[in-house]
Amino acid sequence: MWLINSSIGRKVVMSVTGIALILFLTFHGCMNMVALFSEEGYNMICEFLGANWYAVVATLGLAALAVLHIVFAFILTAQNRTARGDNRYEVATEVKAGKVEWASKNMLVLGIIICIGLLIHLWNFWYNMMFAELVGAMPKISPTDGFGWIKETFSNPVFVVIYVVWLAAIWFHLTHGFWSAMQTLGVSGKVWLKRWQCIGMIYVTLLMLCFLIVVLAFAFGCAPSLCSGSC
Repeated sequence: MWLINSSIGRKVVMSVTGIALILFLTFHGCMNMVALFSEEGYNMICEFLGANWYAVVATLGLAALAVLHIVFAFILTAQNRTARGDNRYEVATEVKAGKVEWASKNMLVLGIIICIGLLIHLWNFWYNMMFAELVGAMPKISPTDGFGWIKETFSNPVFVVIYVVWLAAIWFHLTHGFWSAMQTLGVSGKVWLKRWQCIGMIYVTLLMLCFLIVVLAFAFGCAPSLCSGSC
């Protein structure tokens, strides 16, 4: 099958799974923003997305997308290293030196940081919430109390630093990956290349700010849902 056996096919798989993961991050970021304003509202969402069959199916689908994206990323990186030395992605000649080009040259390092951060995130939240609910475990905080788990996690300065570094790595990864995916899928040309770079930069920056604001607000106890207006 050309999607698996050819380099172009693998890049298409990378692009499609990457866009799907960006859409998930968009939903996740919007969901997290609810926690800033309403503990009850956030926990209602967590309960709705708990250990229900549709949530489990969605989780398995998301995991499959992530695994495909990661596996194909390592395959393409290995191929690019063999074919072009240290150049890991084919970057358009129009791209000038800067953050995007730096990201394109360090996608493997960024990918490793993102994978480590993902494992920590799954341990802090998925393992203590959906998995605990599925197996009937009773951790120190209820599996359905997503708000409580956010407070618990970001009361630890170590996790705050880890998440900030993780979000920075995701930002670098996505600002390159966004326009690169569009280019691979054939919706980018000489005119639209710069436009997709600009759109991607703005969109990914706003998306990562959604996550970062939640982390810092809970770390410093200044989310509206945590105080009575005295922050």
